[in-house]
Amino acid sequence: MNLSPHFTLAEMLLSQDATRAGIANIPPPEVVTNLIRLATLLEGVRLVLGGHPISISSGYRCKKLNTLIGGSRTSQHMQGLAADFICPAFGTPRQICEQLLDMDFRFDQLIFEGAWVHISLSDIDAPLRNQMQTAVFKPGHKTQYLRGLL
Repeated sequence: MNLSPHFTLAEMLLSQDATRAGIANIPPPEVVTNLIRLATLLEGVRLVLGGHPISISSGYRCKKLNTLIGGSRTSQHMQGLAADFICPAFGTPRQICEQLLDMDFRFDQLIFEGAWVHISLSDIDAPLRNQMQTAVFKPGHKTQYLRGLL
């Protein structure tokens, strides 16, 4: 099923962790509606990045999958409102964040995760926060999220 011209439901559900653990990562209908909104957001990201293909590493996560990978209990991934991605033909994850910020692109959260970018939408009835964060990973410690692009 196509969610938008360049994004499919299958790629938003794909998870190697879910496959290995035998988890059926299948969203309910209201989440599919959110995934359509997310795919529309990603179409805009793709345009801002020169039309280059975007590779999604994590889209929707059911609660069981999110728990398995250690995701936040309030992760927007579980609502179909977030995606982690890269766009190698455009540049590094940092360059992607810089471009989105320079172009005043609207989002709820944009997180520079080092090796990838996390982008999300808010619930349909909530305003977009345009919150930029940088994830800081330290072995043996919980991931810290610092304000801004560091």
